[in-house]
Amino acid sequence: MAQVDKIFSQAAQEWDLESLYADLASAKGKHLTPIEKAHLRGLLSGCSPSEIAQKLDKIPRGVESDLCATVYKYVKYLLDKTEKVENWRKIYEWLDESGYKSKLEKVPVKNLLPKQSIVNITNFNIEQDQIVFQFHLTIPTSEIAELSIPDCQTDKNSDNNYTDNN
Repeated sequence: MAQVDKIFSQAAQEWDLESLYADLASAKGKHLTPIEKAHLRGLLSGCSPSEIAQKLDKIPRGVESDLCATVYKYVKYLLDKTEKVENWRKIYEWLDESGYKSKLEKVPVKNLLPKQSIVNITNFNIEQDQIVFQFHLTIPTSEIAELSIPDCQTDKNSDNNYTDNN
């Protein structure tokens, strides 16, 4: 079972697993076990309990029983649902409706900027439950020392250094 953390890893691409794990741990009263996380990731990957059992080399009835006693119960408590879970797809739907599905594709930051880019954080503070960062970003655009931009002038007194002549 050392590989259990890697099974159903595609769920991490579509779901906010860290928030979901934390919220479900709160509903449970303690951290989720690795097998509970694997079962949850399996459901979030669109796998039925039988398919989860097959990938984990377990008995399907045992996985279904485990899901009913753990993940289904935690999700129902977290989302304040009283109805019976007739089908495993209901868990997927409830969590999707509750906003746990990631809306944005995750892209590593190192792939967004050229290698010579420089990011300097100049200041950060906490304002009304938000962390606000001020930073200076330098992105090389060309090896040419000067760029000519038609119909634009640089105004040294302007904050944005852009003046439109139109």
